Amino acid sequence: MKRYGNLYSKIYDMNNIRLAHQNAKKGKNHYSEVKMVEANPEKYFELIHNMLKNKTFKNSKYKTFTKIDNGKEREIFKLPYFSDRIVHHCIMNILESIWMKVLIRDTYSSLKGRGIHDGVKRLKKALKDKENTKYCLKMDVRKFYPSINHNILKFIIRKKIKDPDLLWLLDKIIDSANGVPIGNYLSQYFGNLYLSGFDHWVKEVKGCKYYFRYCDDTVILHKDKNFLGDLKKEIDKYLERNLDLVLKGDWQIFPVRVRGIDFLGYRFFGSHTLLRKGIVKRFKHKTIQIKRNYRKMTSSQIINGTMSYYGWLKYCNGSKLWKKYIDKKIRFIIHKTCKYDKTKNPLRRATWQNQKHIQKF
Repeated sequence: MKRYGNLYSKIYDMNNIRLAHQNAKKGKNHYSEVKMVEANPEKYFELIHNMLKNKTFKNSKYKTFTKIDNGKEREIFKLPYFSDRIVHHCIMNILESIWMKVLIRDTYSSLKGRGIHDGVKRLKKALKDKENTKYCLKMDVRKFYPSINHNILKFIIRKKIKDPDLLWLLDKIIDSANGVPIGNYLSQYFGNLYLSGFDHWVKEVKGCKYYFRYCDDTVILHKDKNFLGDLKKEIDKYLERNLDLVLKGDWQIFPVRVRGIDFLGYRFFGSHTLLRKGIVKRFKHKTIQIKRNYRKMTSSQIINGTMSYYGWLKYCNGSKLWKKYIDKKIRFIIHKTCKYDKTKNPLRRATWQNQKHIQKF
């Protein structure tokens, strides 16, 4: 396996820092810290350049808060924009192309060009092979991010990176919290790297053709139920011995076309795909709110509230659901709202361009 050195100077290069700021501030222009950097960018870029070059960079203290995500309570960690978030983007500008080569094709979490809907297309394609996708093993890791072992993660990173200065910086970030903190820009890449060896083991050693992973949520398809049962036992041993991880107790092996695979926000049955029940419930609630309050709502609120669900529904058998709840009144509101502004707002422009599709959907 090729190992990469002489990377650290590229990370604190001024052009890389400028690019990192441009990437890090997307969607955050209203942040006070972003405005602070924007007021005198070269001053702050120079500060980051010097603290990295002289190895005086220190992790800031995390702010933590609790968030309910799909019924699960998660502790979210937040770092200041300056300098931590910019530094994380500086690192990934250089390392992303290296780490992407380590990952298998069918892992999707937080990777460019491999979002949820890419995974949806890939899984649908796999399910066309009815003979070899009769059964599904679905599982996820218990408290995945908090359970990541720092020593193991550092060892995995050193398989690809040999630059001692860069390893110093990465180790400093890794050791800034227990496990890997949810909310860090780097954490999503650390999580993918941590399970990359497991991905290759399942695909190449165990010979599982149809394997899909989003974060730690994993789906394996096979024609033999007993094979999946034996594989699950081997997976338990592999995760414990190699990664110091344990699967949740709610893992399942089931017939795909009877139960459907609950994955990536959808339920896959082979012959058809439905939206996950929780998302359907929120969609219904949102449309009821719009119908009741549309006179009080801004145009952006109306468009955001409908078109975000259109993005989900168009990838499944959801046309009946759309037509039932997006009635003529809401369609008229969408049309009227975005008609006058075809170019200024990207979301409105996308909405306008999809008008004919929406009417037929």
